[in-house]
Amino acid sequence: MAWSERQRLMLQEMGLRLWTPAAPAALPVPPAPPVPAAVVTPVVEAPSRAPVAAPTAAETEPRGAAIAQMDWPALREAVAGCTACGLCKSRKQTVFGVGHARAHWMIVGEAPGEQEDLKGEPFVGAAGHLLDNMLHALQLTRAEAPPSRQVYIANTLKCRPPRNRNPEPEEMAQCEPFLLRQIALIQPRLILAMGRFAVQSLLRSSEPIGKLRGRVHRYQGVPLVVTYHPAYLLRNLPDKARAWDDLLLAAQIADAAAAAGG
Repeated sequence: MAWSERQRLMLQEMGLRLWTPAAPAALPVPPAPPVPAAVVTPVVEAPSRAPVAAPTAAETEPRGAAIAQMDWPALREAVAGCTACGLCKSRKQTVFGVGHARAHWMIVGEAPGEQEDLKGEPFVGAAGHLLDNMLHALQLTRAEAPPSRQVYIANTLKCRPPRNRNPEPEEMAQCEPFLLRQIALIQPRLILAMGRFAVQSLLRSSEPIGKLRGRVHRYQGVPLVVTYHPAYLLRNLPDKARAWDDLLLAAQIADAAAAAGG
C-alpha cells in the first residue's frame, strides 16, 4: 500500500508518529505488496487455539443454535428485541453494527458507550472520530464503499452497560451468538480486535493487549490482529504509534489475501 504525502500529513495531525525499522519483517503468508516503512513490530504467526476453533456453548445451546441459522434481517430483529440479560432494562437502544455486509475487514470493539446507546451505531464520539481518521489514512471507511474499502464494525456487546462499566461474563455470554453470526455472515478476510473484552471473546485469552499485539492470531481460520481500543488511546497518547503499527500489520495481511485471490 503506497502512502502519499497527504496521508502522512493526516497521520501527523492525528498525533501518529511514523517509525522507520532497521529491517523489514517477513509475513509468513503468500507474497504481498511491500510492507510500509512504518511497520516495526515483527510479524509472528500465532498458532490456532483449540478453544477458539471448537464450537462454543453459544453455538451449541438451543438459543445459540437458532441464532446461527439467521439471515441479516432476522439477526437484526433478534438483537433489537433481545431481553436475554439485564442490560435490556437500561439501554436506550441496541447497537447492532455498521458497514458492508461482505466487508473484507471486520472491526470488533467492546461495548457501546453513552453516545453509541443514543445513536445506535458503534464507535461514535471522540473514540469513533479517532478510529475513522485512522481508517481513512488506510483508505478505508465505514461509509458506503466497495467491500475492499468499507469495513464492518461491531461490538462484543450490543447494549450499553450502565455508567459504562465493564461487561460482565454473563452479559458477554448472552451476546456472543450475535457476534459469531455476524462474523459468519460477513466472512471477513481479516478481523481487528480492539480492546481486551473483544480479545477475550474471540481468542479466549486474558493476556494483556501489549503481549498479544504484533502477531497474527487466528479466529476459526480468519487472520486476527489485536490492538488497543480508541478510547484507551485517547487517554494514553504514546500508544497511538503502536496502534498505527497494528493497523499497518492488518493492512499487510489484507493486501496479501487480496494478492492471493482470497
